[in-house]
Amino acid sequence: MRTAMLALAVGLVTLRFLPVLPGPWALAALLALGVTLLARRWVRPALLVLGLAWACVQAHWALDDRLSHSLDGQTVWLEGRVTGLPDNQGSSVRFELADAQSRRHDLPRQLRLSWFNGPVVNSGERWRLAVTLKRPRGLVNPAGLDAEAWLLARGIGATGSVKDGQLLAPAQGAWRDALRQRLLAVDAQGYEGVITALVMGDGSAISREQWGVLQATGTVHLLVISGTHIGLLAGLVYGLVVGLARLGLWPAALPWLPWACGLAFCAAAGYGVLAGLQVPVQRALIMLGLVLLWRLRFRHLGVWLPLLAAMNAVLLIDPLVSLLPGFWLSFSAVGVLMLVFSGRLGAWPWWRAWTRAQWLMAVGLLAPLLALGMPISLGGPLANLVAVPWVSIAVLPAALLGALMLPVPWLGEGLLWTVGGLLALLFDGLAWLAAWLPAWVPPGLPLGVWLLVSVGVLLLLLPAGLSMRPLGWPLVLLAVAPPPQLLPYGEAQVTQLDVGQGLSVLIRTRHHALLYDAGPRTPGQDAGERVVVPNLRDQGVRTLDLMLISHAHMDHSGGAPAVMRSLPVTAVWSGEAEQLPASLAAQPCESGRSWQWDGVNFTVWRWAQARDSNPSSCVLLVEAKGEQLLLGGDIDSAAERALVASGLSLGSHWLQSPHHGSRTSSSQALLDAMQPRGALISRGYGNSFGHPHGQVLDRYRAQGMEVHDNALHGALHLRLGRFDGVSGERERRRFWRDPT
Repeated sequence: MRTAMLALAVGLVTLRFLPVLPGPWALAALLALGVTLLARRWVRPALLVLGLAWACVQAHWALDDRLSHSLDGQTVWLEGRVTGLPDNQGSSVRFELADAQSRRHDLPRQLRLSWFNGPVVNSGERWRLAVTLKRPRGLVNPAGLDAEAWLLARGIGATGSVKDGQLLAPAQGAWRDALRQRLLAVDAQGYEGVITALVMGDGSAISREQWGVLQATGTVHLLVISGTHIGLLAGLVYGLVVGLARLGLWPAALPWLPWACGLAFCAAAGYGVLAGLQVPVQRALIMLGLVLLWRLRFRHLGVWLPLLAAMNAVLLIDPLVSLLPGFWLSFSAVGVLMLVFSGRLGAWPWWRAWTRAQWLMAVGLLAPLLALGMPISLGGPLANLVAVPWVSIAVLPAALLGALMLPVPWLGEGLLWTVGGLLALLFDGLAWLAAWLPAWVPPGLPLGVWLLVSVGVLLLLLPAGLSMRPLGWPLVLLAVAPPPQLLPYGEAQVTQLDVGQGLSVLIRTRHHALLYDAGPRTPGQDAGERVVVPNLRDQGVRTLDLMLISHAHMDHSGGAPAVMRSLPVTAVWSGEAEQLPASLAAQPCESGRSWQWDGVNFTVWRWAQARDSNPSSCVLLVEAKGEQLLLGGDIDSAAERALVASGLSLGSHWLQSPHHGSRTSSSQALLDAMQPRGALISRGYGNSFGHPHGQVLDRYRAQGMEVHDNALHGALHLRLGRFDGVSGERERRRFWRDPT
């Protein structure tokens, strides 16, 4: 039975790794094969095939619910109901709209919208809105969040920005939104947002500093993942009943085990309703229900059965959940604990079991964290050793009780004020630990190295005394010091990151790294933090020898402070050094300066007569084994003419399209002087500036140039010195992404 359930689970999660979905005929053949295998009583392969087929059917349905290409970028009037908890932040609000309807168009069932300078939006309201709709699309880089996978797994068929709207009907029964507003209005010593996350699973009001502390100490799961909360509350109720029974205080007429399981599940379900019954909450309730059922009736079947049953139940209901990191981490964590504690001879003292659980959990989650490219908290075991009981025993029950007591004058507010003090003590300790042991983000590992690390993790999780267990240590250490993958002497790896409407280019030689621009920063979005830093670390960059900020515009310099906070930077140069934040300590770009790293030549140039910001951009010319790349920032045609007249060798093979392909740049004079093979354009998909301009694209085509566009192809990769050409990250097919 276990192997059959495992086969079904493998078939369901295989969806996550498919580059493309099978077409209708291939899917029909897959279903026919599964039925045939089942008829021949080959149950395990039949379940694997049928699981894969069911997952593909669900994925097709989800993709069919996306916005049609004909409406991409169009503004339409629609009506719908606000669901979830809108995120009202300053002058903007983000929210989800369900049951969207338009008189003339078929729309997806679920939309994710933003409204700048709009009114306050509340859950449960019905609105008529003018929305500029877009198909689900996100930045595509080697590392970082895959927004398109996240949107598909959440069932969101389109995103959009609201241009105008009117309220059709006020909120009805929107008690969750009212409770959230009440919690945020309470004085909780600065931790109102954290309490709201604890009580309702909504972390939108947690400050950036608090987020940073949680991430650095590996304690995010305690405060913003509702599934963890549900497990804590259920365990608390179950333990309370067990404790009363052991003390003889539980009524003898009521069998303690069924009541413990029933009350634990009822408490968890009630908390799930409070948290909105989102997908993670539903997953947690399914897992909890099956575990409690196993505890009540089916313990003789072993401990692995409820895990497999819960995984299959979750995946059968929604196979797309395998696209979310939380799915893999939650089931991996439970699997690690079961592997560690099942089959041991004798019982451990409680203190040893608790400390051992935290230590082995850190080891066991190493492999999935590496695969997902997520930070690894070095202080996580120590932080969770204290934070888990602190939150589960002291903070969470008091927070829930305080929220329930808010209608009682002073009582609820007093409890939440006390909870704020408890959280303040916790966060002070976590902040100290984060400063002492900061989070570690490992470089991207080749598949072979990752498999060796995974084998090492499995060996370390085995019981002590087994002869092969010590061999796990050298294998796990490969994650810390993987075999070096040095570039050949005289070559440079160029990666133009997909940062939206901005620019950031990483250039690596054998022993050096240079970052040209750091991406944009807008309210609530910092490309330096979200895109640039994760990809620097993914490529093994631990120190930047030079960060060259072309000029001071925020779409080029906005992410620089985040880069400076995250890793050492030896020097910062800029065409507008005096306009950048003092914390960057930027030095002026010295026109004509050149140097060599590992056989790769670099030269910078800046137009001395520039009077505006864009033409003041510091230009960088990179040459490796005769192949050249010119990075022009935002220079305009006047600066380009000055560059041509400067005498600098411009026989470049590749042009980083100046000013995102603006009409005022990429002049014919520059193209004639360079005769480039191709252009690399960095811009946001569907941007409001009209980049790249049609006239610029016409000039590129007339020159016979290749055009590589971040918005269409994702991050762009070029190995300078090999004359191989440019590849885009979207060429690595994933079924949830639109093709290039």
